[in-house]
Amino acid sequence: MHKVTRLRHALPLSQDINAAVGRLDKAIVEAVDAAKSAGLPQGLIVSLLHGHAHAQTHQMVTESP
Repeated sequence: MHKVTRLRHALPLSQDINAAVGRLDKAIVEAVDAAKSAGLPQGLIVSLLHGHAHAQTHQMVTESP
């Protein structure tokens, strides 16, 4: 877990990180809105987001240096 940063140790966050978080959040909101407009069931949207979050967490904690 060498690439894991505890945010409380990195505060205040840089403007670059804040901007990246804002862009990521906006992209997720737009993607969810588009999926809802396309008629995807909300449960499917949630399960896809959860699956991606789980996969990214697994990748983060299992990467070797």
